[in-house]
Amino acid sequence: MLLAALAVVIGLVLLIWSAEKFIEGAAATSRWLGLSPLLIGMLVIGFGTSAPEMMVSVLAALQGNPGLAVGNAYGSNIANIGLVLGFIALLAPLAVHSSVIRKEMPLLVIVMALTGYMLFDGWVSRLEAVVLLVALVLFIGYSIWHSRTQQQDPLVEEVTQNLDAQPMSKGKSVAWTLIGLVLLIVSSRMLVWGAVEIAQAFGVSDLIIGLTVVAVGTSLPELASSISALRRREHDMVLGNVVGSNLFNSLAVVGLAGVITPIEAGREVLVRDWSVMTCMTLLMVLFAFSWRGRPRRINRLEGGALFAAFVGYTAYMVSVVVMS
Repeated sequence: MLLAALAVVIGLVLLIWSAEKFIEGAAATSRWLGLSPLLIGMLVIGFGTSAPEMMVSVLAALQGNPGLAVGNAYGSNIANIGLVLGFIALLAPLAVHSSVIRKEMPLLVIVMALTGYMLFDGWVSRLEAVVLLVALVLFIGYSIWHSRTQQQDPLVEEVTQNLDAQPMSKGKSVAWTLIGLVLLIVSSRMLVWGAVEIAQAFGVSDLIIGLTVVAVGTSLPELASSISALRRREHDMVLGNVVGSNLFNSLAVVGLAGVITPIEAGREVLVRDWSVMTCMTLLMVLFAFSWRGRPRRINRLEGGALFAAFVGYTAYMVSVVVMS
């Protein structure tokens, strides 16, 4: 038990550090390859911040723990909106200027509806997982097309400033990408093993562990990058990180795990976890969307509401563990 707890702690710390290095290296490498700042902001950073969830969920599915995979994906989405976006908005109101992000948010709502439909029968089959991956490919294609047709966006300026603040040579950027990827795999294996051992010791499902400890842990890279973006007053990057990460979590993380092995999702996943995730997504869209085309601010009251929803959900999940 002590060894498992130690594996979770060390795995999380290493996961956070390696994810940061992987994101920095991947973004810099993409710049060297000639990708536009808008495409880097829409895809590379969003993919990078979801890399921990992907690694953990794929390894969990390969080891026969698909509940941990889906719990990690949906729990991370809840943490991204409540813990990351809500907490950041509590620190300082977030001004939303990017039209790109505002166009991605309705796509995220559609993805939430799609996942809810798939969960209705209590399973995510391999065919449904393939549908999620096809939707991911379509989103990537849309992002590439959009980056070529719209170069002027506040997100472009923020991504460019972020890349200029952390210049890397071509060799260094490739090296950090590879080192970060290897360490992501190692730390994910430690985290999955420790989480499964703890779940078995306490007699709780791997789904619960995935929705709580693992989900919060794999969302910490988003929190760290968002705090860093807030210091540079890059408000659109904060929201962009959350929206992009949640899209990748819902499509890539669940899709990859479901292709490896069909995921059994009990009725509580749809009624409890998916419902909370979807309601918080709708609140985020309501708070951030500019209905009249003017810049919108997510104020401290709205951020506090998102954060309170996350705290309430987490407290309920902890009570489930205690009473089990």
